[in-house]
Amino acid sequence: MSKLYVVPTPIGNLRDMTFRAAEVLGMVDLILSEDTRESRKLLNHYKINTPLQSHHKFNEHRSVGAICSKIEAGTSIALISDAGTPAISDPGFLLVRTCIRRGIEVETLPGATAFVPALVNSGLPCDRFVFEGFLPPKKGRRKRLTELSEEKRTMVFYESPYRLVRTLDDLASFFGPERDTSVSRELTKIHEENVRGTLVSVADHYRLHQPKGEVVIVVSGKNDELSDKNTEE
Repeated sequence: MSKLYVVPTPIGNLRDMTFRAAEVLGMVDLILSEDTRESRKLLNHYKINTPLQSHHKFNEHRSVGAICSKIEAGTSIALISDAGTPAISDPGFLLVRTCIRRGIEVETLPGATAFVPALVNSGLPCDRFVFEGFLPPKKGRRKRLTELSEEKRTMVFYESPYRLVRTLDDLASFFGPERDTSVSRELTKIHEENVRGTLVSVADHYRLHQPKGEVVIVVSGKNDELSDKNTEE
């Protein structure tokens, strides 16, 4: 029976591809990807010749119906993103939801996701955490930061290198400058970096050292006990 396979791909190091992921990508009839040129490089590395079709945030609303019809007609399809697990701050949710609503089987493989190693590397509590993805760039940003300022769990954000300092400054403004944080970039690559400290100290570091590559920000939750102590003083 045909189905939709959701297949994670490496976030940097090509050796992080799982045996099962490579097997599925070589077995299906069609692979949906964000950027077919980038995906072809990965597939060529593993000698996978499965046809590719573009599937990204600008066309997914128009294409999900046709994709589901293909699966119902017997075509087995895999969904990948440029890096990591589809639907985690990447296209995929809409297609998965539509498949489920139409009674199409969905199988998601375990694999790479950038926020997991960043969270563990941070040294901050990871037994309970909240994943926020990308903060709103403009509209709704202030409201979201105000809400999160009371969050007691560890928080995880994605950010581009170009907006990193601005976001760290905003987090310091809403959460307090001494809140602990860890910024991870270029995860699994040769130049992987994890910078830990307070929101202010890490922001200052990146003011002097222009970051490159995709970034994960991990921030400690609000410490009520510490806040109460500071209030009493």
